[in-house]
Formats: sequence, C-alpha cells, structure tokens
Amino acid sequence: MRKVEEILREFKDGAASMGDVLEYLEKLPFEDLCFAKVDHHRCLRRGFAEVIYGEGKTAVQIAEIARSMIQFGSNVLITRVDEQKAEAVMAIIGEIEYHPRARAMTFRQQAEPGLVPEGPVQVICAGSSDIPVAEEAALTAEFMGNRVQRHFDMGVAGIHRLLGAWEELRRGCVHVVVAGMEGALPSVVAGLVKGPVIAVPTSVGYGASFGGMAALLGMLNSCSPGVCVVNIDNGFGAGYLAAIINRQSHGC
Repeated sequence: MRKVEEILREFKDGAASMGDVLEYLEKLPFEDLCFAKVDHHRCLRRGFAEVIYGEGKTAVQIAEIARSMIQFGSNVLITRVDEQKAEAVMAIIGEIEYHPRARAMTFRQQAEPGLVPEGPVQVICAGSSDIPVAEEAALTAEFMGNRVQRHFDMGVAGIHRLLGAWEELRRGCVHVVVAGMEGALPSVVAGLVKGPVIAVPTSVGYGASFGGMAALLGMLNSCSPGVCVVNIDNGFGAGYLAAIINRQSHGC
C-alpha cells in the first residue's frame, strides 16, 4: 500500500509520469513471467510480500522472480537455497545477502508495514543438528519485523539446560520449538511457558525416526495444551506463523 501511495504522490508532484503509474498498476495483482506469476498484491492482502521457495527452481528463475519483486518495491526472502545456487543468484542480482545456516537469502529495501511488536519470538531447538531448521524459522520471523531470541541445543537429554533458561523463556510471547528424534521438547516447553508453542518436527534421527514421522506424531499427540504443529523441517512455516501471532497479539 505504501508503494502505491508513493507513486501516486510522485505523479501528483510531477516526479512520475502517467506511463510510470500505469506500468506500476499493470503489475497488480500479479506479474506473469511465463514460468511464474509473481504475486505483487500479497503484501496488501497478507501484510507480507510473497516468499520465494528456492528448491526446484534454477538460479536464473529465482533471480528473475527476485528482480521483479525488487523493481516493484518489495522486500525479498528466498528459502531453501544451497551455497552454490546462492552464489549464482548473487552473481545475477548483486546486493542480496545469503544466510548459510538458514539456507536463505534476503533483500530488504523498506521497513515492514505496521508497528514492531515489543514481545520477542523465541526459537528453541533440541540439538545442534536441528539448527538449520531453527535458523530458517528465526530468520523468517526477524525478516518480518519481529525481535527473535535463539536458544539452541536445549534438548531433553540434558533437561537442566532448558530449566536453566526458564525465566527467560517465560518472557517470550511466541515459542517456536524445533526437535527431531522422538520430538519431546515442545511438550516440555509448553508445560513451562504461557505463550503459544509452534512445534517443528525435523528429519533428524536414527532409522526408526522415519525421516521425522516419529517426531511429527509425537508432537501431534502432545499432552501439553497450546501446541500447534507444522510440517517436517518447515522452519519457514513456523517462523511465518509466529510472526503473525506476535504482531496480532501486540496490535500491530
């Protein structure tokens, strides 16, 4: 909405032509790139711009979508990008940042609309092997304008580590809890904190973890109330949901 107001103001002041305005409005609600239809209107509907899922796309396709969004004035978040593909995208786009732990790329050119929530989103993961998924969640929530606190390697195999941070955890507003193996950590956290818990099962574990299915089923069967569960390894989905909950809970 801010970009629409800006270009109309520029037209009123003579800084933009009618052609500039029409070219901009032609891209609403989406821009057809043949292989992708870029949803420029999503920020007006949802409050956040479209996010590019990097897996299955070539570096050229990612770069074309990102360039379209940048030209429109949107911030850009690209998830699930390995280092090799990220380097190829950066060679085309230029000033775009790669976050290797989260396997994501970001380009920010404007502040997210609305106020910044006062309360933090806390991202907690069970083991170091869960950090890539946890970092994807943390980066997503940060990119969407939230303060994020990270608590890594806090699994139930050493529960004293979690209890040692109990007072700080209780000050969080939304808790993203990432765990593989048997997926017990979200239930424990939900029994200690007041805010909602978003549980993220990971594909970390030995054979009987079935690629995260054991953690997923364990989290779905949590005995602690206030736990919702996203898909296996879906750190992005958890971070996005946490951002929405946190903003609404603070009236942003």
